[in-house]
Amino acid sequence: MRPSRLLLGALVGAQVLYPRVASRRRDAATRGIVALMLVTSVAETLEARGPRRALALGASAAAIGFASEVAGVATGRPFGHYVYSGKLGPRVAGVPLLAAAAWTMMARPAWVVAGLVAHRRASRVALAAAALAAWDVFLDPRMVRDGYWAWPMGGRFEDVPASNFAGWLAVGGAIFAVWSALDGERPARDGTDDGALALYVWTWAGEAVANVAFWGRPRVALAGGVAMGAVALPALRARVRR
Repeated sequence: MRPSRLLLGALVGAQVLYPRVASRRRDAATRGIVALMLVTSVAETLEARGPRRALALGASAAAIGFASEVAGVATGRPFGHYVYSGKLGPRVAGVPLLAAAAWTMMARPAWVVAGLVAHRRASRVALAAAALAAWDVFLDPRMVRDGYWAWPMGGRFEDVPASNFAGWLAVGGAIFAVWSALDGERPARDGTDDGALALYVWTWAGEAVANVAFWGRPRVALAGGVAMGAVALPALRARVRR
């Protein structure tokens, strides 16, 4: 069995157990799950694309994402004015180093699901950016609630402003424009890219269930479920047809 599949299983187990973690240990558990999700995604990319291309893809996503966060904290663009707390660990220019992981770990799954649906490079870039921003519909409300970052002026959706999601679309578009040059291949028919698809689908389903069953946030479950599902379901259908 591929290492990424074992890591995905470990990630699923860790996320299922997460709601039972004592509050005093929740921050450490959050950082641990982020790290495990990053390792899972990186392992899958290595298996599917080899070391050189995996390094180029991961490094470009991390660099573009982290640079956008630094700009966002300093200027309010493109996400709106927000601040990070110290709960995610060491920071550079006000941005936790761990923030780069978020862009890296979900970029590959978003790129794969978009590739299963979109047949042209430009449309794949746009759809991948939308798929990545759709995940943030789940991510930001939970992280704001738990005090990892905040918008001082608040926002209409769970204290998150619309500018944040517009920023995710813009930054995702920049990442995937680079990826279209580095990795223009569509998902393979032999199942090579199924690990990335599985990670995206699990994140969609797991977040939707958790927001209803554990966090008591049906509005987030509905909004995130619709947003991610709009890409996940067509991708699953396309994979089955292959």
